Amino acid sequence: QVQLVESGGGLVQAGGSLRLSCAGSGIIFRFNTMAWYRQAPGNQRDLVATITSGGSTNYADSVKGRFTISRDNAKNTVWLQMSSLKPEDTAIYYCNVLATLVWGQGTQVTVSS
Repeated sequence: QVQLVESGGGLVQAGGSLRLSCAGSGIIFRFNTMAWYRQAPGNQRDLVATITSGGSTNYADSVKGRFTISRDNAKNTVWLQMSSLKPEDTAIYYCNVLATLVWGQGTQVTVSS
């Protein structure tokens, strides 16, 4: 059974940092492009960042220079390091095997002003 489990969310003040983790099981992790999405209340789920199996990354314009996606294939884990957080970053953050229906349960990030 394929499973993704996110952790690391929480409440942080604007300007602060958080590091999200996504642990995968039941998949050949190293062959897949992984992604982080986020969804704020009333909004659609938006792509935040992706990382290929080889480590190439892409970011949404809104997070460029502030967020960093990384992975360790041996540990079946993907991270999202978030810095200089803004209130508009408040959302539920989801891990995804890109272009599949494999999602984690999400982790809440709340940034206070």
